[in-house]
Amino acid sequence: MATFQIEGGHPLNGEIHPQGAKNEALQILCAVLLTPEEVKINNVPDIRDVNKLIEILGNLGVKIQKLGKGSFSFKADELNLQYLESEQFKKEGSSLRGSIMIVGPLLGRFGKGYIPRPGGDKIGRRRLDTHFGGFINLGAKFRYNKEERFYGVEAPEGLQGTDMLLEEASVTGTANILMAAVLAEGQTTIYNAACEPYIQQLSKMLVSMGANIDGIGSNLLKITGVKTLSGCTHRILPDMIEIGSWIGLAAMTKSEITIKNVSWEHLGIIPVTFKKLGIQLEKKGDDIYIPAHTQGYEVASFIDGSIMNISDAPWPGFTPDLLSIMLVVATQARGSVLIHQKMFESRLFFVDKLIDMGAKIILCDPHRATVIGHDFQSQLKATTMTSPDIRAGISLLIAALSAKGTSTIHNIEQIDRGYEDIDGRLRAIGAKIHRYD
Repeated sequence: MATFQIEGGHPLNGEIHPQGAKNEALQILCAVLLTPEEVKINNVPDIRDVNKLIEILGNLGVKIQKLGKGSFSFKADELNLQYLESEQFKKEGSSLRGSIMIVGPLLGRFGKGYIPRPGGDKIGRRRLDTHFGGFINLGAKFRYNKEERFYGVEAPEGLQGTDMLLEEASVTGTANILMAAVLAEGQTTIYNAACEPYIQQLSKMLVSMGANIDGIGSNLLKITGVKTLSGCTHRILPDMIEIGSWIGLAAMTKSEITIKNVSWEHLGIIPVTFKKLGIQLEKKGDDIYIPAHTQGYEVASFIDGSIMNISDAPWPGFTPDLLSIMLVVATQARGSVLIHQKMFESRLFFVDKLIDMGAKIILCDPHRATVIGHDFQSQLKATTMTSPDIRAGISLLIAALSAKGTSTIHNIEQIDRGYEDIDGRLRAIGAKIHRYD
């Protein structure tokens, strides 16, 4: 287990370049299984979860070539499908939630797909019903081995297009069903589809491979199946969750930071939501400039004067992956705010660590926390803590960088799952952070 030691209370300064989007990368990498031709992917983040998926693809028989930093070539022309039922795959696949998305492309191309019950962040129940319900609608037969916690779908006669209304606008569920449907016979409509930039990017990639998809960017996708798909070249967007993390970091540490090449048109309401906490940010070309908030930042209130409420929602609403960041940034705001995490019931349970650091937070229930900001009248205190998941981990790291004294964060492998060389990049803009094994 690795550990960060952070000396907080120092303002940072400089430019930071966001990595490729983790959530997009996990979908795009699975899509290489749809064709026997070469697929080139650029701006792939060098993070634990993505590297683990690349390793799984290699073990499945995908020919992988690293072309340069963040650039890879994949060719899935000679796959070993027996690997899917091996003990090795059961172990490797169960440790990565994103591995569920190999099922859709394998089902569409080969008529079968298997997956152990996947892992991931412990942030509450994350059902797979949307995925498998969609496959069943396309004509696949479902089986589940309860003892081995192993899922399978099979369609030896091929998939048939159909109309379906998703129970929830699941991003990974939409991606999985979409990748299966592009090779199904006939037309498929997916209503209540997720429409996040990740899904839009996946759809555009599939179209460049020869898929026929209408309604990209909306919650109603219409797919006309094709017989085969060809190779393509695709570039992954900058990670909007990491961009939001850097905005929060700049405000909390009173730092002047420029975030480079953020792809503004894909950020949705993220910049607007940070402005609700009083954080100033400026669009400079395709960059975000955050000045040093030496006078602090003040939470806005609603028109009727009621307390500000920041909550998550499916796109184009505010992404749940940034609510942990909003919560920690609010601890030093001028004013109070209610953070409402609607989608995951365990994601706010890290607030006890912030309370230990001196934050004023009332955890109302598993979904809601009220934060009374300090307005920098008192600094958070350094402490020793353990990272429970990716997003809570980065939030605790931001808190430690703003705190007085030296903090220790254990289990930083959780942070490494989603953030590339984070200690190196933070040191480059002046952070005093060290990694220990």
